[in-house]
Amino acid sequence: MTGLAWRSLRHRATASAATFVTVLLGTALMGSFATLAATARGPVSAADRDTLTTMGTVVGAWGALIVLSAVVSTVGITVTQREVEIGLLRTIGATPRQTGRLVRAETLLVAALASAGGAALAWLGGGVLLALLRNTGAVRESVSYSPGLAPVGTAVAVVLVSLVGSGLASRRATRGPASITPHEVRATTALLPWWRIAAAVLLLGYSATMAVVTITVTAHDDDPYSAMATCGQLGIVVALGLACLSPWLLRLLSGPVRPLLGSGAAAYLATYNSRRRARMLSGVLAPVIVLTAAGISVFMIVGTDDRTRPAGFEDDARTINLLNNVVVGMMVVFAAVVVVNTFAAVVAHRRAELHQLWLLGATPHQVEASVLAEARGVAAIGVVLGALASLAAVVPFGVARHEGVVPDGQLWLPPLVMAAAVALTLFAARSALRRAHVPRGALR
Repeated sequence: MTGLAWRSLRHRATASAATFVTVLLGTALMGSFATLAATARGPVSAADRDTLTTMGTVVGAWGALIVLSAVVSTVGITVTQREVEIGLLRTIGATPRQTGRLVRAETLLVAALASAGGAALAWLGGGVLLALLRNTGAVRESVSYSPGLAPVGTAVAVVLVSLVGSGLASRRATRGPASITPHEVRATTALLPWWRIAAAVLLLGYSATMAVVTITVTAHDDDPYSAMATCGQLGIVVALGLACLSPWLLRLLSGPVRPLLGSGAAAYLATYNSRRRARMLSGVLAPVIVLTAAGISVFMIVGTDDRTRPAGFEDDARTINLLNNVVVGMMVVFAAVVVVNTFAAVVAHRRAELHQLWLLGATPHQVEASVLAEARGVAAIGVVLGALASLAAVVPFGVARHEGVVPDGQLWLPPLVMAAAVALTLFAARSALRRAHVPRGALR
């Protein structure tokens, strides 16, 4: 089975590369924070231990949620793309268990190689983060770097999550009678899995509760950073909740954004494909939501803190805002890479479809325009949902700091972040089209 999985991977280089890069960077991101938590258990002062523990566990935990959700989503997309192949294996006698073993074997090979490289990057990344903390005075110069087995443990955790994701996707792909015809109608009308709905309810409910706590309780606390502790991450939490519902949201909102896509065959085809392929395109929508929400919420909160911070908290502000900026920077970079990789995997899977459209009479401009229109629609939905998610952090923190619902500054920041997210999505679509190896005439 391992030999068959290895040979199968060689014929799916683009999709395998998307999973590989996501697991690699995800392991590096999670492991970097985990090494700080491991360093905190060494011979350090109480103040340094608190700083390292906060950054390694509390802050790293939210990054881990983003990473693990992206890994599950990417692995699920690569399995969904193989629906016809899995159906063909079943028609020639393979059982659902055998096809599931094949999928898990392929996932294990890719995830093991990627997580091993990610563990090495995490060991280096943790040292860089600690050096940054030393240089800014957040921890003492005497703190020594002691990562222990944290990178290895992170790599094992990511591999296990990848296997769980491939197992869930393979069960969905092998459900029902054997067939070599893609179940497009079923994919269009299928309900969301129960665990997605449960996760969304949990995340959104937690966010609503903490927002109320921030406004009613921590707003009256003598510590000005109590409000940031309770609501600072809520923009990302709400974004993750919406990401769990992204297939349903994409099907629901594809119609309303149709006017933004223009008129003609390309716009109609883009709207139709967005609904039909909502499960796969949700892998692009989810990181766009998270990227937009993280960028807007964290940077707006830092700006509000600079304007409303009481005197005497400058040292705390320097450390806390450093943590915020480092975390949001790493998360945004990771989300951006996931957007590019996922679009590459989705377009590579559609290579035959795009070529057929060209052969059936679609002009080269129409073929390219339909894919770019899909990207515009996904980007528009993603940035709007991400901006709304960021309000879960920005508004409670502004009220707690007595600035009000609308911030007194940085109102230019949300449009800038949204424009950057749209530009990134369109860049990912154009790059994916060029790498899909559709005949040159079909793209010019």
